[in-house]
Amino acid sequence: MKIVIDNKIPYIHGALEPFGEVVYLPGSETGKEILKDADAVITRTRTICNEENLEQSRIKFIATATIGFDHIDTAYCKTKGIEWTNAPGCNAASVEQYVTASIFHIAAQKGLQLDQLTLGVVGVGNVGKKVVKMGEVLGMQVLQNDPPRERKEETNQFVDLETIKQEADIITLHVPLTNEGIDKTWHLANTNFFNSLKKCPVFINTCRGEVNETNALKNAIKENKISAAIIDCWEKEPNIDLELLSLVDIATPHIAGYSKDGKANGTMMSVQAISRFFKLGIDNWQPTNVDLPTSTIINVGNCENCSDQAIIGKAILTTYPIEHDDKKLRSSVETFEKQRGDYGIRREYPVFEVTGTIPESAQQKLLALGFKAVTCK
Repeated sequence: MKIVIDNKIPYIHGALEPFGEVVYLPGSETGKEILKDADAVITRTRTICNEENLEQSRIKFIATATIGFDHIDTAYCKTKGIEWTNAPGCNAASVEQYVTASIFHIAAQKGLQLDQLTLGVVGVGNVGKKVVKMGEVLGMQVLQNDPPRERKEETNQFVDLETIKQEADIITLHVPLTNEGIDKTWHLANTNFFNSLKKCPVFINTCRGEVNETNALKNAIKENKISAAIIDCWEKEPNIDLELLSLVDIATPHIAGYSKDGKANGTMMSVQAISRFFKLGIDNWQPTNVDLPTSTIINVGNCENCSDQAIIGKAILTTYPIEHDDKKLRSSVETFEKQRGDYGIRREYPVFEVTGTIPESAQQKLLALGFKAVTCK
C-alpha cells in the first residue's frame, strides 16, 4: 500500500509507516504523477483532488485534515467509487479563539463595550456554535443565521441574513464554500451585501476567501460601510490582493484554525479514518508530543477594579496575540504560503490557567470560555 501525505500535516510521521510506503510532499506538488500508483492520500486544501489528478490513479481513499472539502471533487469521487472524509469540527475551537482575539483587539482599539453590541454569526455549524457561545458568555446579543439548519430543525433560534445586516455590530462568517443552489455562498458578501448594512459593523471572514468578493469589500472599507475588517481567508490565495491587505485592520495568512490543538485533531481524525477504511487496527490512534507554550500560567494581576471585558481580553490576547500574525504577513506577504505551512505554536484555552485577583463574574466567564482553571490570589 502507498499513502501520499501533505508534508505540512503535523504529528503524523511514523503513524502509517508500518503499513506500507509513505510519501511526504508539499500539497501543491501532489499531482497525477505521484498519485497514479497510490492507494490513499492525506491532504490539506492545497491538493486538488479532481479528475485531472485522479483519473489514472488507483486511489481508493482521500482524507483531508481540514473542515473544508471544496478541493475534493466529490461528484467525481462518487462516480469512481473513491471514498473520502474530512475533519469536521477539528479546528472549531481554534477559529473561535481567533475570532475572539480579533474582537478584543478591535474593541481595545475602538473603545467598544462588547456587552452592548450585537454579534451576527452567519453559518452555525461546528465553528459557528462555538462563536455563538462565546458571544453569549461575553454578554453580547447574538443573532444566528443558518438557512440549511433552519429548514431542517424548524426552530425560531435563527434569523434571516437581512436581519443580521440590519442589526449586527459585528458580522462573522462561518459558512462552507458552495457555488450553486439556494444556499450558495460564493460571493455571499458582495456589493449588495455591503450596501445593505445599517450599522457600519466589524466584518470578519475566517471561512473561505471566495465567500466575500474582493472588490466589493475594498469599496465597503473605502466608503465606510464597515468599521473594521478582519480577513484570514482571501480570494486567489496565496496571491492575495495587496490593496485589500493595506485596507483591512487585521490580515493573516489563512491560519485561524491553525492552533496546535486544531492541527492535532485534524491529523488524528485523518489517521483514524484511513485505519478504519483499510482495517489497519489503529482506529484509536492519537498524536503525541503536542508542543506546549513556554508558560501555561497567565497572571492578570490585581483586577479588583477592572471590568470583566478588560480581564478576559488580557487573558485571551495572551493566549493569542493576533497582531503578531498581522505584522508578519504585512512585512512579508510573498511568504504567505510559507507562513501558513510553517505556522508556529498556538495553544487553545484548556492548557492555560489564569491567576490574579479576579472578580467572581470574570472567573465564571473565563471558565465558560474553556480556560483550564482560574486561581484567585
